[in-house]
Amino acid sequence: MAAGTSSPEAELLSAARSGDGEAFGRLVGPLRDELRAYCYRMLGSFHDAEDAVQDTLDRAWRALDRFEERGSIRPWLYRIATNRALSLIERRGRRELPTDLGPEGAPAAEAEWLEPYPDRLMGGTPRPGPEAHTMARESMELAFVATLQHLTAVQRAALLLRDVLGYRALETAEMLGTSVAAVNSALQRARKILAERLPEGSQHQALENLGEAGQREIARRYATAWENGDIDAIVAMLTEDARYSMPPLTAWYHGRDAIRTFLVDVCRPGWRFRPTAANGQLAFGTYLWDDDRGDYRPAGLDLLMIRGRRICEVVSFLTADLTAFGLPARLAGAPPAPPR
Repeated sequence: MAAGTSSPEAELLSAARSGDGEAFGRLVGPLRDELRAYCYRMLGSFHDAEDAVQDTLDRAWRALDRFEERGSIRPWLYRIATNRALSLIERRGRRELPTDLGPEGAPAAEAEWLEPYPDRLMGGTPRPGPEAHTMARESMELAFVATLQHLTAVQRAALLLRDVLGYRALETAEMLGTSVAAVNSALQRARKILAERLPEGSQHQALENLGEAGQREIARRYATAWENGDIDAIVAMLTEDARYSMPPLTAWYHGRDAIRTFLVDVCRPGWRFRPTAANGQLAFGTYLWDDDRGDYRPAGLDLLMIRGRRICEVVSFLTADLTAFGLPARLAGAPPAPPR
């Protein structure tokens, strides 16, 4: 048995090398969630991350006889996942939010949109300790993942492997097939860009400061205001500089007045909001009454960003699959009351 490899892992590895697919599944299964979260940070897409992880595990299964058993299989899987993510980024470019495109926006056909990530699939953290847990949570937040998209592929990998996953510079260089000096240079540049672009304070800290009762109160007020068509109540919950966007639409709104003008056209009785969690943030699956079907159809996933006790940004992902967030595909219920 190689040093650092636990006996159960070594036994599973030996069985997998003999062609036991079930043993391979048990060997890599505990790592699937963290690999998916890593690929999501790299790619900005939940669906691309799912595909990248499946491809990683398929490649690992086929190449298992070439794995050098010098320790845990985890770094080897991360190396394969990193190479897969780098290839995808080279072909597809970065993911965007409408607010990244500037006031003019851009044709929707030219943009690949950032996607939300279900909290229920975040899994554990690769490193023990409260600081590592906090870093793992904060690095899944929408603002963090959106900022990562402004880094080069190598800068993203260097930052995530070193600062989030805790790999040493030499290990990271081996995964990236480059030198320690190149890794350190990429990491330094990545940290600088993050410091310039990330908002002050994380959602993890903002929600902790609110406490569970405070979070429930904001969620209750927001959902109630939408379901009642109460525009004044929604606007009162916003910061003065709040932003509202709805990918894949390129238009977005900045400030209370602009958001109020937008809400006049869309906020009316007939909505239903169901709480969930995505990217470590407050979120809602939204549903709108469907006269043809006589129930509520999915309308999007709203991700809220909190500052103090107010909402500073809403990103409404209009094409999100709500079932991925533990919500029903449609909602039964009585139709909304007609306006008085």
